[in-house]
Amino acid sequence: MGDDTLRSVHFERTENSKYLVHNVRGGTLSVGSGGETDTDFTPVELLLAAIGACSAIDVDVVVSRRAEPTEFSAVVRGDKIRDPEQGNRMENLAVEFTIRFPEGEAGDKAREALPRAVKMSHDRLCTVSRTVELGTPVHTTVVDPPQS
Repeated sequence: MGDDTLRSVHFERTENSKYLVHNVRGGTLSVGSGGETDTDFTPVELLLAAIGACSAIDVDVVVSRRAEPTEFSAVVRGDKIRDPEQGNRMENLAVEFTIRFPEGEAGDKAREALPRAVKMSHDRLCTVSRTVELGTPVHTTVVDPPQS
């Protein structure tokens, strides 16, 4: 795989169970453990957000060519399973879109394109949900920095 396929983020610990994630374009995002007063997104919430946002972008690109939505929102849900034998995981993942268009010919064309756009995103386009559904091994290592 070449450099054109590589995607990465890096993160640093800011305090116990809190991190700042950086992308290569200079964006940052706070991630935390989901404690009672912690407003940062948890890793599971980021997974849900990534699934929903990936599909939303795919769908938005297709339908917005026809008409600008008057409403575009989504809810992404799943059950967090704690399983001592097979390990923790998410099950029953679902994305539910609410998308409305103006009345008229352009809105009609967008409404007509919507089901196909959602299906294309799910079946082929959304890298995040496709990766989750197909299953991809995750390799973890510890890099031993030189001691000072």
